[in-house]
Amino acid sequence: MSIVICPPSPSWPAEYETLRAKIASVAPTNAQIDHIGSTSVSNLPAKNIIDIQMSVDKLEQVDIEALRTIGYVQSSGVKVDHCPPGQKLAEKELQKLFFKQQIDGGRPSHLHVREFGRFNQKYPLLCRDYLRTHPHAAAAYAEIKIQLAKRFADDVDSYYDVKDPVFDLIMEGAKEWELRQKQTGTST
Repeated sequence: MSIVICPPSPSWPAEYETLRAKIASVAPTNAQIDHIGSTSVSNLPAKNIIDIQMSVDKLEQVDIEALRTIGYVQSSGVKVDHCPPGQKLAEKELQKLFFKQQIDGGRPSHLHVREFGRFNQKYPLLCRDYLRTHPHAAAAYAEIKIQLAKRFADDVDSYYDVKDPVFDLIMEGAKEWELRQKQTGTST
């Protein structure tokens, strides 16, 4: 798999909505489905993959076979998300189910299933909201991804070995922003 960063596409939000409706048709009743990742932020270059998060009470609630019927194939059992350097998090805070959509010639999508309230469930939502409201941070992040993709186009591990900790730096600002939002009673 090569890393390719594409210019922002105005079709990404509509494509997400179509996928969201399909996922909702087989999701547990109280599931929350969100557009996450770079394609969820206007004007942000991204890998040409729609990332979606489905939040559930328990991972065991997910009907893996029903997701398969709408084209989502599970990637080998329970996965564990990246833990930011310097943080000590219990493994349950980082566990998820991960699915890739099987597509014939269309744009791929990834489905990340995480439990409500866990660190890894809140992280991508905060990331998205922060980048949506901080265009300078989003532009800097875009430039980092573009440069990393040029240097590590065919080395996915090295791309993420650098990108993930860089993004953890951005998230420190996002946490401060979120705290100020809560203190002032404002929201995005």
